[in-house]
Amino acid sequence: MPQLSVILPSYNEEQNIENTYNVLSKLLTENNIDFELIFVSDGSRDETYNNICKIAEKDVRVRGCEFSRNFGKEAAIFAGLELSRGKATVVMDCDLQHPPAVILEMYDEWKKGAEVVEGIKSSRGKESAIHRFVTGIFYSIMTGLIKMDMKASSDFKLLDRKVVDALVELPEKDTFFRALSFWVGFKTVKVYYEVQERAFGESKWSTGSLIRYAISNVTSFTTLPLKIVSVIGMVFVVFAIGLGIQTLVRFIMGNAFDGFTTVILLLLIIGGLILISLGIIGNYLARVYEEVKGRPRYIISNRTDEK
Repeated sequence: MPQLSVILPSYNEEQNIENTYNVLSKLLTENNIDFELIFVSDGSRDETYNNICKIAEKDVRVRGCEFSRNFGKEAAIFAGLELSRGKATVVMDCDLQHPPAVILEMYDEWKKGAEVVEGIKSSRGKESAIHRFVTGIFYSIMTGLIKMDMKASSDFKLLDRKVVDALVELPEKDTFFRALSFWVGFKTVKVYYEVQERAFGESKWSTGSLIRYAISNVTSFTTLPLKIVSVIGMVFVVFAIGLGIQTLVRFIMGNAFDGFTTVILLLLIIGGLILISLGIIGNYLARVYEEVKGRPRYIISNRTDEK
């Protein structure tokens, strides 16, 4: 059993595989850490998996698998967790935007007794203003919803074996690794890092995909939006009662007025809120539907250690 497993979700990262292997293997070897690297190709359409296979043939410390299609980063992370064998496991990006040197700091904290070592961003690197704005809103919402500080969190973490086992045993298919690592608890320590620039390729995250990711994670991890719908409904019931009483009083006193504009505005506001509420409920029904089907989180079509 290796001391450290490093999980590297990879989607169309053919240019980064060899460089990532060279950097990590050199760093960990020089520091006398017994390790394994686990590359998970998330349905890549380029030479990502072939490059993983070439490295795995040369170095037994490298293992990899390929999904039958793109299942998403969350699925790739959990596939890596299930395949990992190390006493401690690090999850990081294949493009090395998570600085490899921080792994040594995480490893030292683990040896001191930490069971979860959270990588916290001290800066977000060179992101567009729109991307920074959207991510800021998303993490502010998530922080409020799940009562955990998510504003600078990332998938860059070190987990003790017992934490990995606890996460793998969770039954839900629609996962949010970043929040679940908070939820499981255990002794947690934070380390800080600055996001690095990619050596090769471009980010696979667009603003649209980030918004979809945010909606999926909010609805998969908290029911608070459903409660908000109920609160909004109660507020409008109280408002309707007050408006009804006012209308009756004016009618009885002979001061009733047409109020056509008011009626139209109320219809538009209430109609809009009803549609938004139905959309929120629909998202939760979709989550229930996906979980009830019981389909696996991912399907592995190939593994380097089965050849």
